[in-house]
Amino acid sequence: PSIPTLDDVKALLNANGEAAIKCIPRGGSDDDAFPFMFGSRINSMKDRLDLVSNSLLPMNSPRDWLRRQATIRGLGCVDFNYPQHFHDWNAEEAKQALDEANLVAGAVCLRYPSKKFARGAMNHPNPKLRREAIEITKQAAEVAKTLGCNEVVVWSAYDGYDYPFQVNYKEKWNQIVEAFQECCDAYPEIKWSLEFKPTDENTRFFTVPSTGAAMLLLKDIDRANMGLTLDMGHMLMSGENPGQSIQMVGDKLFGIQLNDGYTRLAAEDGMMFGSIHPSLALEAMYQLRQIDFKGHLYFDTFPQRTDPVKEAEYNIRRVKEFWRAAGRMSRTELERIASEHDAIGALELVNQSLRDC
Repeated sequence: PSIPTLDDVKALLNANGEAAIKCIPRGGSDDDAFPFMFGSRINSMKDRLDLVSNSLLPMNSPRDWLRRQATIRGLGCVDFNYPQHFHDWNAEEAKQALDEANLVAGAVCLRYPSKKFARGAMNHPNPKLRREAIEITKQAAEVAKTLGCNEVVVWSAYDGYDYPFQVNYKEKWNQIVEAFQECCDAYPEIKWSLEFKPTDENTRFFTVPSTGAAMLLLKDIDRANMGLTLDMGHMLMSGENPGQSIQMVGDKLFGIQLNDGYTRLAAEDGMMFGSIHPSLALEAMYQLRQIDFKGHLYFDTFPQRTDPVKEAEYNIRRVKEFWRAAGRMSRTELERIASEHDAIGALELVNQSLRDC
């Protein structure tokens, strides 16, 4: 949250001089017209502990990391991992900590324990463990409800395969379809979303490796409360243009994770937003405007050697700059460029917009 001004402090007091609960501004301050709330990777708060003030120490648990996140100017929400972040406290205690920090929960994200699910979660070959993974997924919905949010994001590091002929593709696909149908039906008030990824060191080929495949999955699941969370780095790893993918998903885009990367083979760099591909970042903001995106913006970045608080604040500033630049782009000129497939015109418009950032 932003550091309050004197007027902010006065506004917190009612006529009787008693403290009143203040709504958390979505953009970070009351005079900020930015329409989205920002969240950032809570695990990043474990980085650069040499920069943490003594007043915030120790820094050993999600409760501690949340306190550090609360110092980020403009941050409004926290995405928790389940069950990763709930070994030492429960959802009620996490909700209380959020209230004390003047933050809210954005979403609950699945992180299936590797010791048990390295061979798959919803795709595990053992039916008992597959059932356990589905139950863990549904438990995340209960945690979300307790925290006061209505979004569960499913990213499995292990649902896929490494070699040709290793799995039955149709069987694995149907297992994921049926698992999500069960979750959606059990919790119709929850917005469920899949976060696809093409590859990583845990799973060389994911069962759902691209935006196109994920859209086909949504069609097969056929539930109104099932959508997608798109990660900029994952889209780049898939060889996609994030702007095109955002437009393709449309109103089924429940979440967006912002970052950047060098797109080397199978590498997810988690760099600061727009730092490597500014033109793609600009178009991503433009397309979020076009589809009238309704979720929050989450930074899935890895600032291991950078101050994670300042890194998040930089990301927030840059997103706002890209968002405003996208809003200033001439609709008439964009329509002309698209009608003529004018590459030079497109580049000139991008260059001008980036200069205005």
